[in-house]
Amino acid sequence: MNPPQGRSVQLNIFSVPSHLPVVRGAIEKMCELLGFDVEASSGIVLSVDEALTNVIRHAYDSADDKGIEIELTPIGEPHVEALRIRIRDTGRVVDPEKIRSRDLKDIRPGGLGVHIIHECMDSVEYAPRQAGGTEMTMIKSIPTSS
Repeated sequence: MNPPQGRSVQLNIFSVPSHLPVVRGAIEKMCELLGFDVEASSGIVLSVDEALTNVIRHAYDSADDKGIEIELTPIGEPHVEALRIRIRDTGRVVDPEKIRSRDLKDIRPGGLGVHIIHECMDSVEYAPRQAGGTEMTMIKSIPTSS
């Protein structure tokens, strides 16, 4: 059974890395219900994991008592065409123009989360929240069979 269009699934977690597997499981299930193939589903799960890791490390300086909201929304009518994922934090606000991946020629561990997110998702936007923090919106279209 597909989730109703426009109906969001809301997840609220603390900035605890051990909560990330729960979110990954929810994303995997939503992707399965919407009909994403394994490759697209894996990319979406990885993108959300990287985004949440960045929130924990950079917006919250690894504090484990801060809230993160995740909203999963099937979009499109009359048939679901895409999944929109919004991640909201109340941490340090970063100018969206300064959110970048490091140079790919700089070979070393870490620092590729933003690059991975942009490679896996169709659309990625960052906006400061009036209440403080940042809202990240990612969209991935469901591939149509030809």
